[in-house]
Amino acid sequence: MWARFWSFLDWCFFGPASQGAGRRPRLIRGMRYPYAVVRDLSRPDIKLRAMGLVYTTLLALIPLAAFSFAILKIFRARSDLRVAVYQLFSALGPVGAQELTSRVMDFANGVGGGVVGSVGFALLAWTLVGTIKKVEDSFNFLWRVQQARSFARRVSEYLTLIVVGPVILVVFIGMSRRALESAPIRELGQLPFLDMLTAAGVKLAPFVMVSAFFTGLYLFVPNTRVRWRPALIGALVAGVLWAGVGRVFTAFVVHSTRLTIVYAGFAFIVAALLWTYLGWLILLAGANLSFYIQNPTYLRLGLQELRLSSGEVEHLALRLMYFVGRTYVTGGRRWSVNGLATELGLPGIAVAQMVSTLELAGLLVVTEEEELLPARDIGHIPVSEILEIARNQRSGHFTPRSVSIPAVDRLIATIDEARRAPCGELTLRDLVEEPPRPTLTLAAGKRG
Repeated sequence: MWARFWSFLDWCFFGPASQGAGRRPRLIRGMRYPYAVVRDLSRPDIKLRAMGLVYTTLLALIPLAAFSFAILKIFRARSDLRVAVYQLFSALGPVGAQELTSRVMDFANGVGGGVVGSVGFALLAWTLVGTIKKVEDSFNFLWRVQQARSFARRVSEYLTLIVVGPVILVVFIGMSRRALESAPIRELGQLPFLDMLTAAGVKLAPFVMVSAFFTGLYLFVPNTRVRWRPALIGALVAGVLWAGVGRVFTAFVVHSTRLTIVYAGFAFIVAALLWTYLGWLILLAGANLSFYIQNPTYLRLGLQELRLSSGEVEHLALRLMYFVGRTYVTGGRRWSVNGLATELGLPGIAVAQMVSTLELAGLLVVTEEEELLPARDIGHIPVSEILEIARNQRSGHFTPRSVSIPAVDRLIATIDEARRAPCGELTLRDLVEEPPRPTLTLAAGKRG
Protein backbone atom coordinates (compact mmCIF):
# COMPACT_ATOMS: atom_id res chain seq x y z
CA MET A 1 0.00 0.00 0.00
CA TRP A 2 2.70 2.48 1.01
CA ALA A 3 4.76 1.58 -2.06
CA ARG A 4 1.81 2.51 -4.29
CA PHE A 5 1.29 5.73 -2.34
CA TRP A 6 4.90 6.87 -2.80
CA SER A 7 4.84 5.75 -6.45
CA PHE A 8 1.78 7.91 -7.00
CA LEU A 9 3.48 10.93 -5.38
CA ASP A 10 6.58 10.28 -7.48
CA TRP A 11 4.43 10.37 -10.61
CA CYS A 12 2.75 13.59 -9.43
CA PHE A 13 6.00 15.47 -8.76
CA PHE A 14 8.18 14.03 -11.54
CA GLY A 15 5.63 13.01 -14.16
CA PRO A 16 4.26 14.85 -17.20
CA ALA A 17 2.53 17.49 -15.06
CA SER A 18 5.92 18.80 -13.90
CA GLN A 19 7.22 19.36 -17.44
CA GLY A 20 6.93 22.67 -19.25
CA ALA A 21 7.44 26.35 -18.56
CA GLY A 22 4.06 27.39 -17.14
CA ARG A 23 3.28 28.48 -13.61
CA ARG A 24 1.83 25.13 -12.57
CA PRO A 25 4.84 23.02 -13.69
CA ARG A 26 7.20 25.45 -11.94
CA LEU A 27 5.16 25.16 -8.75
CA ILE A 28 5.22 21.37 -8.95
CA ARG A 29 9.00 21.38 -9.49
CA GLY A 30 9.38 23.66 -6.47
CA MET A 31 7.32 21.26 -4.35
CA ARG A 32 9.77 18.47 -5.15
CA TYR A 33 12.13 19.71 -2.43
CA PRO A 34 9.80 19.37 0.60
CA TYR A 35 8.44 16.15 -0.88
CA ALA A 36 11.94 14.66 -1.15
CA VAL A 37 12.81 15.62 2.44
CA VAL A 38 9.55 14.17 3.83
CA ARG A 39 10.02 11.02 1.75
CA ASP A 40 13.53 10.51 3.13
CA LEU A 41 12.37 11.18 6.71
CA SER A 42 9.69 8.50 6.32
CA ARG A 43 12.40 5.90 5.74
CA PRO A 44 14.49 4.45 8.58
CA ASP A 45 17.95 5.71 7.60
CA ILE A 46 17.72 9.27 8.92
CA LYS A 47 15.62 8.29 11.94
CA LEU A 48 18.16 5.67 13.02
CA ARG A 49 20.98 8.19 12.74
CA ALA A 50 19.01 10.72 14.77
CA MET A 51 18.49 8.09 17.50
CA GLY A 52 22.21 7.36 17.56
CA LEU A 53 23.02 11.06 17.80
CA VAL A 54 20.76 11.37 20.87
CA TYR A 55 23.08 9.00 22.72
CA THR A 56 26.23 10.76 21.53
CA THR A 57 24.74 14.14 22.48
CA LEU A 58 24.10 13.03 26.06
CA LEU A 59 27.55 11.47 26.20
CA ALA A 60 29.27 14.66 25.01
CA LEU A 61 27.13 17.29 26.73
CA ILE A 62 29.08 17.39 30.00
CA PRO A 63 32.55 17.27 28.36
CA LEU A 64 31.55 20.01 25.94
CA ALA A 65 30.27 22.20 28.78
CA ALA A 66 33.47 21.48 30.76
CA PHE A 67 35.64 22.47 27.80
CA SER A 68 33.58 25.59 27.32
CA PHE A 69 33.97 26.42 31.01
CA ALA A 70 37.72 26.08 30.77
CA ILE A 71 37.94 28.17 27.60
CA LEU A 72 35.48 30.88 28.64
CA LYS A 73 37.17 31.24 32.01
CA ILE A 74 39.98 33.01 30.14
CA PHE A 75 37.49 35.54 28.77
CA ARG A 76 35.56 35.78 32.06
CA ALA A 77 32.34 34.92 30.23
CA ARG A 78 31.28 31.66 31.89
CA SER A 79 27.92 33.11 32.92
CA ASP A 80 26.91 33.52 29.28
CA LEU A 81 27.25 29.77 28.76
CA ARG A 82 24.18 29.21 30.93
CA VAL A 83 22.11 31.21 28.44
CA ALA A 84 23.23 28.97 25.56
CA VAL A 85 22.44 25.75 27.48
CA TYR A 86 19.06 27.13 28.52
CA GLN A 87 18.21 27.97 24.88
CA LEU A 88 19.12 24.41 23.89
CA PHE A 89 16.49 22.99 26.23
CA SER A 90 14.03 25.90 26.15
CA ALA A 91 11.40 23.67 24.49
CA LEU A 92 11.07 21.74 27.77
CA GLY A 93 9.33 24.70 29.35
CA PRO A 94 10.65 27.17 31.94
CA VAL A 95 10.76 24.66 34.81
CA GLY A 96 12.29 21.74 32.93
CA ALA A 97 14.79 23.89 31.04
CA GLN A 98 15.91 25.65 34.22
CA GLU A 99 16.31 22.37 36.13
CA LEU A 100 18.24 20.64 33.36
CA THR A 101 20.42 23.71 32.77
CA SER A 102 21.29 23.91 36.47
CA ARG A 103 22.26 20.24 36.59
CA VAL A 104 24.39 20.43 33.45
CA MET A 105 26.17 23.53 34.69
CA ASP A 106 26.80 21.99 38.12
CA PHE A 107 28.24 18.84 36.55
CA ALA A 108 30.35 20.81 34.09
CA ASN A 109 31.62 23.12 36.83
CA GLY A 110 32.67 20.13 38.90
CA VAL A 111 34.37 18.44 35.96
CA GLY A 112 36.06 21.65 34.90
CA GLY A 113 37.42 22.26 38.38
CA GLY A 114 38.55 18.78 39.38
CA VAL A 115 39.03 16.29 36.58
CA VAL A 116 40.49 18.20 33.65
CA GLY A 117 44.12 17.20 33.86
CA SER A 118 46.34 15.22 31.57
CA VAL A 119 44.34 11.95 31.52
CA GLY A 120 41.00 13.68 32.04
CA PHE A 121 41.67 16.15 29.24
CA ALA A 122 42.59 13.33 26.85
CA LEU A 123 39.44 11.38 27.79
CA LEU A 124 37.17 14.38 27.30
CA ALA A 125 38.87 15.26 24.01
CA TRP A 126 38.42 11.68 22.76
CA THR A 127 34.72 11.76 23.69
CA LEU A 128 34.13 15.04 21.89
CA VAL A 129 36.11 14.09 18.79
CA GLY A 130 34.23 10.78 18.58
CA THR A 131 30.91 12.56 18.93
CA ILE A 132 31.67 15.10 16.21
CA LYS A 133 32.87 12.21 14.03
CA LYS A 134 29.41 10.65 14.31
CA VAL A 135 27.84 13.97 13.34
CA GLU A 136 30.18 14.18 10.34
CA ASP A 137 29.29 10.62 9.31
CA SER A 138 25.58 11.52 9.34
CA PHE A 139 26.16 14.65 7.27
CA ASN A 140 28.42 12.75 4.85
CA PHE A 141 25.68 10.14 4.46
CA LEU A 142 23.17 12.82 3.51
CA TRP A 143 25.66 14.46 1.15
CA ARG A 144 26.62 11.09 -0.44
CA VAL A 145 30.27 11.58 0.55
CA GLN A 146 32.17 8.31 0.33
CA GLN A 147 35.39 9.35 2.08
CA ALA A 148 35.55 10.96 5.53
CA ARG A 149 38.28 13.27 6.77
CA SER A 150 41.68 11.81 7.53
CA PHE A 151 42.59 11.26 11.17
CA ALA A 152 45.00 14.22 11.24
CA ARG A 153 42.44 16.59 9.67
CA ARG A 154 39.76 15.27 11.97
CA VAL A 155 41.71 15.97 15.15
CA SER A 156 42.95 19.42 14.10
CA GLU A 157 39.64 20.68 12.66
CA TYR A 158 37.49 19.21 15.42
CA LEU A 159 39.61 20.66 18.21
CA THR A 160 39.56 24.02 16.45
CA LEU A 161 35.77 23.83 16.29
CA ILE A 162 35.58 22.89 19.98
CA VAL A 163 37.77 25.83 20.97
CA VAL A 164 36.41 28.49 18.62
CA GLY A 165 32.73 27.46 18.67
CA PRO A 166 31.93 28.31 22.32
CA VAL A 167 33.82 31.59 22.06
CA ILE A 168 31.83 32.72 19.01
CA LEU A 169 28.54 31.60 20.59
CA VAL A 170 29.17 33.40 23.86
CA VAL A 171 30.48 36.52 22.13
CA PHE A 172 27.25 36.65 20.10
CA ILE A 173 25.13 36.23 23.24
CA GLY A 174 27.18 38.74 25.21
CA MET A 175 27.09 41.37 22.48
CA SER A 176 23.34 40.93 22.08
CA ARG A 177 22.72 41.31 25.81
CA ARG A 178 24.99 44.31 26.15
CA ALA A 179 23.39 45.96 23.12
CA LEU A 180 19.91 45.50 24.56
CA GLU A 181 21.00 46.75 27.99
CA SER A 182 22.83 49.83 26.66
CA ALA A 183 21.47 53.28 27.47
CA PRO A 184 20.72 54.37 23.84
CA ILE A 185 18.68 51.22 23.18
CA ARG A 186 16.76 51.62 26.43
CA GLU A 187 15.96 55.23 25.58
CA LEU A 188 14.84 54.27 22.08
CA GLY A 189 12.83 51.43 23.53
CA GLN A 190 10.56 53.88 25.28
CA LEU A 191 9.16 54.97 21.92
CA PRO A 192 6.08 52.91 20.97
CA PHE A 193 7.18 51.74 17.53
CA LEU A 194 10.79 51.07 18.53
CA ASP A 195 9.57 49.29 21.64
CA MET A 196 7.75 46.84 19.37
CA LEU A 197 10.88 46.40 17.24
CA THR A 198 12.97 45.72 20.33
CA ALA A 199 10.49 43.12 21.58
CA ALA A 200 10.45 41.47 18.14
CA GLY A 201 14.27 41.47 18.07
CA VAL A 202 14.40 39.74 21.47
CA LYS A 203 11.99 37.06 20.22
CA LEU A 204 13.89 36.58 16.96
CA ALA A 205 17.34 36.42 18.59
CA PRO A 206 17.17 32.65 19.42
CA PHE A 207 15.95 31.92 15.89
CA VAL A 208 18.84 33.93 14.39
CA MET A 209 21.34 32.20 16.69
CA VAL A 210 20.05 28.73 15.78
CA SER A 211 19.99 29.52 12.03
CA ALA A 212 23.55 30.90 12.15
CA PHE A 213 24.71 27.81 14.06
CA PHE A 214 23.02 25.47 11.56
CA THR A 215 24.54 27.37 8.63
CA GLY A 216 28.03 26.88 10.07
CA LEU A 217 27.41 23.17 10.55
CA TYR A 218 26.07 22.70 7.02
CA LEU A 219 29.05 24.57 5.55
CA PHE A 220 31.94 23.01 7.44
CA VAL A 221 30.96 19.57 8.78
CA PRO A 222 30.40 17.62 5.51
CA ASN A 223 33.66 16.55 3.89
CA THR A 224 32.75 18.19 0.61
CA ARG A 225 32.36 21.65 -0.83
CA VAL A 226 29.03 23.16 0.25
CA ARG A 227 27.96 26.46 -1.26
CA TRP A 228 26.77 29.12 1.15
CA ARG A 229 23.34 29.66 -0.45
CA PRO A 230 22.06 26.04 -0.10
CA ALA A 231 23.49 25.93 3.42
CA LEU A 232 21.73 29.18 4.36
CA ILE A 233 18.38 28.08 2.89
CA GLY A 234 18.55 24.74 4.67
CA ALA A 235 19.51 26.47 7.93
CA LEU A 236 16.65 28.99 7.70
CA VAL A 237 14.09 26.24 7.05
CA ALA A 238 15.53 24.16 9.90
CA GLY A 239 15.49 27.22 12.17
CA VAL A 240 11.81 27.86 11.42
CA LEU A 241 11.03 24.19 12.09
CA TRP A 242 13.07 24.33 15.29
CA ALA A 243 11.07 27.33 16.53
CA GLY A 244 7.68 25.93 15.46
CA VAL A 245 8.22 22.38 16.74
CA GLY A 246 9.76 23.83 19.91
CA ARG A 247 6.60 25.80 20.71
CA VAL A 248 4.38 22.78 20.11
CA PHE A 249 6.64 20.60 22.24
CA THR A 250 6.69 23.21 25.02
CA ALA A 251 2.90 23.29 25.07
CA PHE A 252 2.85 19.49 25.17
CA VAL A 253 5.28 19.33 28.12
CA VAL A 254 3.64 22.11 30.09
CA HIS A 255 0.06 20.94 29.66
CA SER A 256 0.62 17.16 29.66
CA THR A 257 -0.02 15.63 33.06
CA ARG A 258 0.17 12.03 31.83
CA LEU A 259 3.93 12.29 31.25
CA THR A 260 4.50 13.46 34.83
CA ILE A 261 2.24 10.77 36.30
CA VAL A 262 3.96 7.92 34.46
CA TYR A 263 7.61 9.02 34.81
CA ALA A 264 7.36 11.08 38.05
CA GLY A 265 10.72 12.74 38.76
CA PHE A 266 12.22 11.45 35.50
CA ALA A 267 9.66 13.25 33.35
CA PHE A 268 12.01 16.09 32.42
CA ILE A 269 14.72 13.55 31.43
CA VAL A 270 12.28 11.75 29.12
CA ALA A 271 11.19 15.10 27.69
CA ALA A 272 14.84 16.04 27.15
CA LEU A 273 15.44 12.79 25.24
CA LEU A 274 12.40 13.37 23.05
CA TRP A 275 13.37 16.96 22.32
CA THR A 276 16.98 15.98 21.53
CA TYR A 277 15.69 13.39 19.06
CA LEU A 278 13.37 15.91 17.40
CA GLY A 279 16.17 18.46 17.30
CA TRP A 280 18.50 16.07 15.47
CA LEU A 281 15.72 15.14 13.04
CA ILE A 282 15.23 18.82 12.25
CA LEU A 283 18.97 19.39 11.87
CA LEU A 284 19.37 16.41 9.52
CA ALA A 285 16.29 17.43 7.54
CA GLY A 286 17.81 20.87 6.96
CA ALA A 287 21.08 19.26 5.84
CA ASN A 288 19.12 17.01 3.47
CA LEU A 289 17.31 20.03 2.02
CA SER A 290 20.57 21.94 1.48
CA PHE A 291 21.98 18.90 -0.35
CA TYR A 292 18.98 18.75 -2.70
CA ILE A 293 19.18 22.49 -3.39
CA GLN A 294 22.83 22.11 -4.42
CA ASN A 295 22.24 18.78 -6.22
CA PRO A 296 18.71 18.77 -7.68
CA THR A 297 19.47 15.73 -9.86
CA TYR A 298 19.17 13.57 -6.70
CA LEU A 299 15.60 14.66 -5.94
CA ARG A 300 13.97 11.62 -7.53
CA LEU A 301 16.55 9.05 -6.46
CA GLY A 302 16.66 10.13 -2.81
CA LEU A 303 18.53 7.78 -0.48
CA GLN A 304 18.01 4.74 -2.69
CA GLU A 305 20.98 2.90 -4.12
CA LEU A 306 21.52 3.77 -7.78
CA ARG A 307 21.39 0.78 -10.12
CA LEU A 308 21.84 1.30 -13.85
CA SER A 309 21.28 -1.40 -16.42
CA SER A 310 24.10 -2.43 -18.73
CA GLY A 311 22.50 -0.50 -21.59
CA GLU A 312 22.18 2.64 -19.46
CA VAL A 313 25.82 2.34 -18.43
CA GLU A 314 26.95 2.16 -22.07
CA HIS A 315 24.77 5.15 -23.03
CA LEU A 316 26.19 7.14 -20.11
CA ALA A 317 29.79 6.36 -21.07
CA LEU A 318 29.26 7.35 -24.71
CA ARG A 319 27.38 10.56 -23.88
CA LEU A 320 29.89 11.57 -21.23
CA MET A 321 32.84 11.11 -23.61
CA TYR A 322 30.90 12.84 -26.40
CA PHE A 323 30.33 16.00 -24.32
CA VAL A 324 33.93 16.08 -23.13
CA GLY A 325 35.25 15.44 -26.66
CA ARG A 326 33.01 18.11 -28.22
CA THR A 327 34.24 20.72 -25.73
CA TYR A 328 37.81 19.62 -26.52
CA VAL A 329 37.21 20.29 -30.24
CA THR A 330 34.99 23.39 -30.17
CA GLY A 331 36.35 25.03 -27.01
CA GLY A 332 34.24 26.73 -24.39
CA ARG A 333 33.66 26.01 -20.75
CA ARG A 334 34.86 22.59 -19.68
CA TRP A 335 32.51 20.10 -18.13
CA SER A 336 32.46 19.05 -14.48
CA VAL A 337 30.73 16.07 -12.87
CA ASN A 338 27.89 18.21 -11.53
CA GLY A 339 27.48 20.01 -14.85
CA LEU A 340 27.23 16.75 -16.77
CA ALA A 341 24.82 15.32 -14.20
CA THR A 342 22.54 18.32 -14.68
CA GLU A 343 22.85 18.14 -18.48
CA LEU A 344 22.12 14.40 -18.60
CA GLY A 345 19.42 14.52 -15.91
CA LEU A 346 21.18 11.88 -13.79
CA PRO A 347 22.26 11.78 -10.13
CA GLY A 348 25.82 12.97 -9.68
CA ILE A 349 26.93 9.66 -8.20
CA ALA A 350 26.25 7.89 -11.51
CA VAL A 351 28.37 10.37 -13.45
CA ALA A 352 31.08 10.37 -10.76
CA GLN A 353 31.37 6.57 -10.85
CA MET A 354 31.63 6.55 -14.63
CA VAL A 355 34.21 9.34 -14.57
CA SER A 356 36.30 7.31 -12.09
CA THR A 357 36.05 4.23 -14.33
CA LEU A 358 37.09 6.15 -17.46
CA GLU A 359 39.88 7.89 -15.55
CA LEU A 360 41.32 4.60 -14.34
CA ALA A 361 41.12 3.29 -17.92
CA GLY A 362 43.17 6.23 -19.19
CA LEU A 363 40.45 7.93 -21.22
CA LEU A 364 39.74 10.92 -18.95
CA VAL A 365 41.72 13.31 -16.78
CA VAL A 366 40.20 15.23 -13.87
CA THR A 367 42.01 18.51 -13.23
CA GLU A 368 42.50 20.18 -9.85
CA GLU A 369 39.54 22.44 -10.69
CA GLU A 370 37.45 19.23 -11.13
CA GLU A 371 37.17 19.80 -14.89
CA LEU A 372 37.12 16.86 -17.30
CA LEU A 373 39.56 16.51 -20.19
CA PRO A 374 40.39 13.68 -22.61
CA ALA A 375 43.49 11.77 -21.48
CA ARG A 376 44.74 11.58 -25.06
CA ASP A 377 43.85 12.86 -28.51
CA ILE A 378 40.24 11.97 -29.22
CA GLY A 379 41.25 10.75 -32.68
CA HIS A 380 43.03 7.87 -30.90
CA ILE A 381 40.11 6.89 -28.64
CA PRO A 382 38.08 4.15 -30.39
CA VAL A 383 34.37 4.08 -29.64
CA SER A 384 34.65 0.32 -29.23
CA GLU A 385 37.12 0.88 -26.37
CA ILE A 386 34.67 3.18 -24.57
CA LEU A 387 31.93 0.56 -24.84
CA GLU A 388 34.29 -2.20 -23.73
CA ILE A 389 35.31 -0.23 -20.61
CA ALA A 390 31.68 0.53 -19.76
CA ARG A 391 30.67 -3.12 -20.11
CA ASN A 392 33.52 -4.45 -18.00
CA GLN A 393 33.11 -2.31 -14.88
CA ARG A 394 33.79 -4.23 -11.73
CA SER A 395 30.89 -4.57 -9.30
CA GLY A 396 33.15 -5.27 -6.31
CA HIS A 397 31.71 -8.75 -5.79
CA PHE A 398 33.65 -11.98 -6.18
CA THR A 399 33.64 -13.45 -9.66
CA PRO A 400 32.06 -16.93 -9.70
CA ARG A 401 34.14 -19.91 -10.77
CA SER A 402 34.47 -20.03 -14.55
CA VAL A 403 32.51 -22.88 -16.12
CA SER A 404 32.99 -23.56 -19.82
CA ILE A 405 29.77 -24.19 -21.75
CA PRO A 406 30.68 -24.28 -25.45
CA ALA A 407 27.23 -23.38 -26.77
CA VAL A 408 26.93 -20.36 -24.46
CA ASP A 409 30.53 -19.26 -25.11
CA ARG A 410 30.00 -19.36 -28.88
CA LEU A 411 26.79 -17.34 -28.60
CA ILE A 412 28.44 -14.67 -26.43
CA ALA A 413 31.41 -14.45 -28.82
CA THR A 414 29.02 -14.01 -31.75
CA ILE A 415 27.12 -11.25 -29.93
CA ASP A 416 30.38 -9.47 -29.04
CA GLU A 417 31.57 -9.63 -32.63
CA ALA A 418 28.24 -8.28 -33.87
CA ARG A 419 28.54 -5.40 -31.40
CA ARG A 420 32.06 -4.49 -32.50
CA ALA A 421 31.31 -4.63 -36.24
CA PRO A 422 29.25 -1.39 -36.46
CA CYS A 423 31.94 0.54 -34.56
CA GLY A 424 34.75 -0.58 -36.86
CA GLU A 425 37.48 2.07 -36.79
CA LEU A 426 35.12 4.77 -35.52
CA THR A 427 36.83 7.09 -33.05
CA LEU A 428 35.53 9.67 -30.62
CA ARG A 429 36.61 12.44 -33.01
CA ASP A 430 34.53 10.90 -35.79
CA LEU A 431 31.56 10.76 -33.43
CA VAL A 432 31.99 14.38 -32.34
CA GLU A 433 32.54 15.76 -35.84
CA GLU A 434 29.72 13.78 -37.48
CA PRO A 435 27.34 16.32 -39.09
CA PRO A 436 23.65 16.22 -38.15
CA ARG A 437 21.59 14.07 -40.45
CA PRO A 438 19.40 16.07 -42.86
CA THR A 439 16.27 14.03 -42.19
CA LEU A 440 14.22 16.95 -40.90
CA THR A 441 15.44 19.26 -43.68
CA LEU A 442 14.50 16.78 -46.44
CA ALA A 443 11.13 16.19 -44.86
CA ALA A 444 10.50 19.91 -44.74
CA GLY A 445 11.51 20.23 -48.40
CA LYS A 446 9.09 17.47 -49.44
CA ARG A 447 6.25 19.18 -47.61
CA GLY A 448 7.07 22.44 -49.42
